[in-house]
Amino acid sequence: MPAAKKTARKTTKAATSKPAAKTSPPAAARAKRILLVDDDQEIVESMRTVLETRGYQILVARDGNQGLVMAESEEPDLVVLDMMMPKRSGFLVLEKLRRSRPDPMRVIMITANEGSRHKAYAEMLGVDDYIRKPFAMDRLLESVDRLLS
Repeated sequence: MPAAKKTARKTTKAATSKPAAKTSPPAAARAKRILLVDDDQEIVESMRTVLETRGYQILVARDGNQGLVMAESEEPDLVVLDMMMPKRSGFLVLEKLRRSRPDPMRVIMITANEGSRHKAYAEMLGVDDYIRKPFAMDRLLESVDRLLS
């Protein structure tokens, strides 16, 4: 066997005999994670079902305090945040997320509130999208897909 082929084989063998370094999969390889923060079980389950069929990994928090803790510990790719919740409103969660992170998390705020002042305040805080309930799931999917693409 020629020397060049032996060298190539030895190099291959040496490269494969080393233990593989543990690395996390690239961001594109893992499912995007979405945190749903809402106290309405029916809305959460509707959103979860639709988003999971699109391949997103869903995390759920039932109130503002739990949502804030999970957003900070789980670092989801997107938060879908209800405005009116027990323990801490969506506005207070959004304010805290915007103050505590150098790179802002993507946030969609959902609300049954019709007032334009609330929308203006959410936009001032840096919300990425604002959706009024009731909403078509297509409207939510369009926003999620746009923000996570």
